[in-house]
Amino acid sequence: MNLQQRIVLLNRLGEYILQDNDNWQATKQKASIHNSWFTPDFIELATRNLALAFLQKDALTAWARQYNIPAENTAPKNVGIIMAGNIPLVGFHDFLCVFMSGHRQTIKPSTKDDVLIKHLVQQLHDWDESTRQLISFAEMLKGCDAYIATGSNNSARYFDYYFSKYPHIIRRNRTSVAILTGEESPEELEKLADDVYQYFGLGCRNVTKLYVPEHYDFVPMFDAFNKYNHLADLHKYKHNYDYILAVLILNKQYYMTNSSILLTESKELFSPISQLNFEYYKPGSSPEAALLNNEDVQCVVGKQHIPFGKAQQPSLTDYADGVDVMKFLLDL
Repeated sequence: MNLQQRIVLLNRLGEYILQDNDNWQATKQKASIHNSWFTPDFIELATRNLALAFLQKDALTAWARQYNIPAENTAPKNVGIIMAGNIPLVGFHDFLCVFMSGHRQTIKPSTKDDVLIKHLVQQLHDWDESTRQLISFAEMLKGCDAYIATGSNNSARYFDYYFSKYPHIIRRNRTSVAILTGEESPEELEKLADDVYQYFGLGCRNVTKLYVPEHYDFVPMFDAFNKYNHLADLHKYKHNYDYILAVLILNKQYYMTNSSILLTESKELFSPISQLNFEYYKPGSSPEAALLNNEDVQCVVGKQHIPFGKAQQPSLTDYADGVDVMKFLLDL
């Protein structure tokens, strides 16, 4: 299968995702039942963003041209991919990179997110039998030529050990932050709410901490955040909210809330579900330099950085952890 054939297939997959196909709708419903953190709205958001940003023919062609991907991969390797399962189809970009590069791939999906990826791969198999030679699934990854593994800081230590002899990309826990100036418009604050609340804040591109100027007025932000107050009606989210609230009260820790998120002052970048940390900065200073060099930070959102509302809308060249996966694959 040459590069052009792969691009045509991927574009067809994007069209399929955007269609109101009964089989696809049933699969999304199954994925939501399988993992209750994958609500129908968030599955729809993730899959639609993926189709529009990753699976458009012109974008794929320009991406291939940028890397001079050869029409034929004359020496394909077998790349093992260990996918995470924190948000719907979070591992799709790795799959896409390997498929575009012309290498073979063996995927170990997360048990939390195996329904959607297996269905989409099956569609490719149904449309073109030759894809069966390029894409397969396995419970254990053995005998691969290279590995791409995404997991927690704890699992990353095991990946480092097991895959040390092979070319590899290993990803650990990361999160995202936002730098506010106090001059954000109501529209920008509403978009910031998307960066915080989408996927319940479980993605590495979700904002889990705010940097705000001293004497910042949080009321307009809370007003904008009310658009997501309906999440408090969801049992699993509300359970986390009630637990964090109890911990804050028992520890006599100051907090603010709009009934769907708990805002508390903390030096920590990471925050649990339903909690958002903040830290003040002094006039004339900015946390920007330290954040851009912090290996725990995936994205910085703000007026001079990633636009508000765009944290969970990466492009084809927005590689996780800043590691160029396509270059890695083409250098194998």
